[in-house]
Amino acid sequence: MRLISPETAPKFQLIDSHGRVVRLDSGKRTLLAFFRDTNCPFCNFRIFQLTQHYKKLSDEGLEIIAFFSSTHEEVNEFVRKRPRPFTIVADPENIAYQAYGIERSMARSAYSVFRHFVSWVLGIKIIGAEGLKKNLQNPSDIMPADFLIDEQGYIIETYYGSDASDHIPFENIYEFLNADQNPKKSTTPRV
Repeated sequence: MRLISPETAPKFQLIDSHGRVVRLDSGKRTLLAFFRDTNCPFCNFRIFQLTQHYKKLSDEGLEIIAFFSSTHEEVNEFVRKRPRPFTIVADPENIAYQAYGIERSMARSAYSVFRHFVSWVLGIKIIGAEGLKKNLQNPSDIMPADFLIDEQGYIIETYYGSDASDHIPFENIYEFLNADQNPKKSTTPRV
């Protein structure tokens, strides 16, 4: 079931790619970004984009936590090959995915390749032939989602992807960082 802002963000406790406990802490503005798996071309392209924006987002006080439904071993290998400046968490049991109402759809997943072919190709360039082979052998039906959470632990914006490449626009993230954060502020969830 989709979460709606402004409600309190569900708590979680998982282990990141460096073996550290990760939990949602109050007092920090946070972007939770839910991805499919480490061999997803769309996911890799979005991780690349987040990395490009990271310095500015971090300087403005945003913490980024990226989740993959992949195993700890797959996430550790992903981070070893492509280190990232933000937290990356393996959630193979989908604990956080369930708490945040992450959706699944094989039809919307397949549709993404046709709708966002250029992003798919750019993602393939990142993961390479071996990554694409693994992705095609084990396709995912997980749809991406993003959540902007304020310092008090309220979800300010929910963004459930309409397809496998659909993430919250960077304009929304910067608007969140530059807006007066009022936890009682009502925002319309993306449907």
